[in-house]
Amino acid sequence: MNIEQVRDYTLSLYGVTEDQPFGDDIITFRVEGKIFLCLWLGGGLHDQKDSEPRFALKLLPERHEELRAQHSAVTPAWHWNKKHWSDVYYEQLDDTLVQQWILESYRLIIAKLPKALRQKYNIND
Repeated sequence: MNIEQVRDYTLSLYGVTEDQPFGDDIITFRVEGKIFLCLWLGGGLHDQKDSEPRFALKLLPERHEELRAQHSAVTPAWHWNKKHWSDVYYEQLDDTLVQQWILESYRLIIAKLPKALRQKYNIND
């Protein structure tokens, strides 16, 4: 996937909004105001020495451990809680995997919402 495909797919999920509270080089994606993905746009304050396209993704801690062990393109998040967030170098991975992980992060956030809000997302508990 390229950066536009990541953005388009993420915004295609029901109820997702985007904003830039951390500056012009990061887009955050939220559901019901809760961040589940941060897409680095390149350069700026959040640049790293490798400058490879990446996003930070929120998952369960044990899931991060599993993905980091299986994929060199998944590393502890550079600027986030490393227990709950990983950086995903999405251009190095199969598009299907990237989409699955984005959806997994989205569903994780929805599962933690109050029941009244969860119901409108049609996600099984």
